[in-house]
Amino acid sequence: MAKRVVITGMGVVAPNGLGLQDFRAAIMAGRSGIQFDTQLEALQFSCQIAGKPVLTAELISRDFSPLELRNFNSTGILYGVIAGMDAWADAGLAVNTSDEPSWDYGMIFGAGTSGIDRFREAIYKIDELQARRLGSTVVVQTMNSGVSAYLSGKLGLGNQVYSNSSACCTGTESLLMCYERVKSGQASIMLSGATSDSGPYIWGGFDAMKVCTYKHNQSPEMGSRPMSASASGFVPSSGAGAFVVESLEHALARGAKIYAEILGGNSNSGGQRGAGSMTAPNPVAVQRCITTALTNAGISAEDVDVINGHLTATAMDGLEIRNWSEALKRSGKDFPMINTLKGMVGHCLSAAGSIESVAAVLELHEGFIFPNINCEDLHPEVLETIDSSCIPQALLHREFNILVKASFGFGDVNSCIVFKKYKDGESGTN
Repeated sequence: MAKRVVITGMGVVAPNGLGLQDFRAAIMAGRSGIQFDTQLEALQFSCQIAGKPVLTAELISRDFSPLELRNFNSTGILYGVIAGMDAWADAGLAVNTSDEPSWDYGMIFGAGTSGIDRFREAIYKIDELQARRLGSTVVVQTMNSGVSAYLSGKLGLGNQVYSNSSACCTGTESLLMCYERVKSGQASIMLSGATSDSGPYIWGGFDAMKVCTYKHNQSPEMGSRPMSASASGFVPSSGAGAFVVESLEHALARGAKIYAEILGGNSNSGGQRGAGSMTAPNPVAVQRCITTALTNAGISAEDVDVINGHLTATAMDGLEIRNWSEALKRSGKDFPMINTLKGMVGHCLSAAGSIESVAAVLELHEGFIFPNINCEDLHPEVLETIDSSCIPQALLHREFNILVKASFGFGDVNSCIVFKKYKDGESGTN
């Protein structure tokens, strides 16, 4: 029998908040974490603002030993490990200190790249004929599965341990993959998440593509403008989000707190056919991803109360709104409430789906809808499809039942997941 699946722990390292408490306060207040970046200025980037979590030495040393930190230079692994360990602790789970791994607990923690600054250092050493001086941690810091390797060792996980990578869909896809594994009974608990490195060697390609804004170098907090008529491109950013995904039966048996239930979802691709390309979504595939997600979750379009969109502050925002409207067959004032975190944190790339899902689950669990910021001048293409009342620009305190979150990524890939508010006392059986 298929298991019901819930979220029992969360962790977040975001540009506007470290840890759930700080992050919650930031999203409720509409607080931006985007700042001017002197390194991007020195390197003559067009976009000289970014969203970068600021980690303290104390926080880093909490989860990493002095030996691990020797010759360590991977921001993505730092972010992911901190978020993952926070989620584990938030779920009330102990770290396995025995010699035998926890066979029923696993992890799928995604990344776009890993340790790119460490990789750069290694390239220079090799070019300078110093390959023997690379050190013993280059491989684990630069392999894409580095974050899951570090985390699984700290937690002693014995079930599937894997790092997925699917561009900006990575975090949302990770949650869906963990959901499926728990639902099928192959694991009782899975740690889900995604992370993204910081810095110019990650962000430079996007700056060269001219998809990042260059108009707000003197006003960083106003730079990320999803759904705005004055949007001029996304703000590059980084961080990590993490979740403990657990069977409801297992969660109830151990008395865990429950943030939300995962009802289902879908991942697909437009195949770069039709209007789809490496960098643009195929609308047919996006709409199909959304409708299939609702079908898999066993709900109808009328059940959707809130959408947490991808909405990057590029020319694609109007198309995304139209795709939602076509998929749900809802428009004008009948459209669900919709918000996006990117106005506050920028585009966290491979970590976007995870960080944004933490925000989505918090608002579902606690009964609020966080505000969209920097869209006081809503784009006409958006207003052609939905009413401005569906785009809250101030915090709303409102209980609701169903939230749908979607992510769309380079390569014409899509992921959509459906969360439901969990009510205490619900049975752990179907």
